[in-house]
Amino acid sequence: MTATMQSKTEAADASRRGKRAPGTARLVRSRGGSLQFGHWWWALPGIALVIAIHYVATGIGGYFAFTNWTGIGSFKVVGLANFEAIFKDPTKLGALMNTLFLAFSSVFIGNLAGLFIALGLNRVLKTRYILRTLFFMPVVLSPLATAYIWKYIFDFDGPVNVFLKSIGAGNLAKPWLADPQWAIWTVLVVLVWGSTGFAMVIFMAGLAGVPVEIEEAAAIDGANLWQRFWNVTLPAIRPAVAIATTLGIVQGLRVFDPIMALTGGGPAGATETLATQVYKQAFALGNFGGGAALALVLAVIIQFFAVIQQRLTRSNPED
Repeated sequence: MTATMQSKTEAADASRRGKRAPGTARLVRSRGGSLQFGHWWWALPGIALVIAIHYVATGIGGYFAFTNWTGIGSFKVVGLANFEAIFKDPTKLGALMNTLFLAFSSVFIGNLAGLFIALGLNRVLKTRYILRTLFFMPVVLSPLATAYIWKYIFDFDGPVNVFLKSIGAGNLAKPWLADPQWAIWTVLVVLVWGSTGFAMVIFMAGLAGVPVEIEEAAAIDGANLWQRFWNVTLPAIRPAVAIATTLGIVQGLRVFDPIMALTGGGPAGATETLATQVYKQAFALGNFGGGAALALVLAVIIQFFAVIQQRLTRSNPED
């Protein structure tokens, strides 16, 4: 009885001192080994799913980019014929230019607007929580549903033209989405409206980590508002800028739902993008080989600009 009590007391003292009690080392090692085994064992289904969906499916799609498969029946390898057709087709080249224009314009305007909104809501305002919700609401709404609402707004008999006529500017009223000159700008307005709230949330998270003491010290030294922002705030939120621009570029390059709902790529291909061309080539025209080639070109473009953007906005120049 006394020996049992002494062994329990020694074990308790050893645990308090951070040491293993005699006779318990083997048990702890076996448990630790089983837990370490479980760390990667339970991750295997997720790893297999990611590999199957992202890498295997992408590899198969990349293979079909070099074939003339129509989606049904047999096919044969045609080499680079699909890619040659892409760069010889003015419609696809126009879709490429529209894709780059919409992606970079929406990122620039949306991030700039999101940064200004984040700076304004970062102050102590009684209504800041309500305003944050209102600005972020377009992000959580369905892009397809909101695109149809915007389509009604920009309709020839919609609210925009009704407002212009009510203030005596009826000569400015036009079919915004049916005009080849204005359709791309109308789509850009919708994309910026949908992406500003997302950029705002990222910048607000970055602003939360800016030390207030540094801003106060800069103000005491005589720095004005712009100097404090450029020399203190902006360098501190550089990682947030990198995240917002990277995600914005990726989303802008593969934009699909709003354009299909607003214009369907028209009028006369004025709002056609690579994503809409992939859909039309593969599912409307039955040219799965050409659609896969377009999708591969789009993936390479996204990867290229994402890497370039990350290198331009990295925090440590030595990375």
